[in-house]
Amino acid sequence: MKNLVIASTIALLAMACSSDPHPPVAPSGASTQGVGDSTPAAGPKASAEDDGAPTQLSIDDKILKACGIASSEAHFDFNSANVKQGDYPVLTKLAECFSSGALKGRKMLLVGHADPRGDEEYNLTLGGRRAGGVKRVLVARKLSGSQMETSSRGELDASGTDEASYALDRRVDVRLGD
Repeated sequence: MKNLVIASTIALLAMACSSDPHPPVAPSGASTQGVGDSTPAAGPKASAEDDGAPTQLSIDDKILKACGIASSEAHFDFNSANVKQGDYPVLTKLAECFSSGALKGRKMLLVGHADPRGDEEYNLTLGGRRAGGVKRVLVARKLSGSQMETSSRGELDASGTDEASYALDRRVDVRLGD
């Protein structure tokens, strides 16, 4: 009986001390739904993919020039890793450029970022999910997954202090690899 009490106490302490990254609380009026979210949105509009808000892609100038991409402005919704349909044309151009265009055969680095809200572990995971989401869209557009590497900086480079600047922190950097 004594061993059972000791084992139970140890198990409870281990559970109490374990890390449980919680997602940050959404600001009032912020959308947390998008393409690929597993929980449906309430109401008649089932996802935010139709709202026209783009995904934040920060594409290296060398890539923009080589691929003939005019703009890469895009944003992720709060607490979301989903790529918006409005961003597919830019991602299609990227995939074509790296698979059969000027950068054929080159490696691409996708680095995910998050705003400073939420804990560090959660934001690192979210940044990785964002980079992975962009990679999945590029693979669906016939770019080989072996040409891309993903990583996350989480909130490490975040500089936002309000909702408008937090939106700029929620991005994926697209860079040339080695």
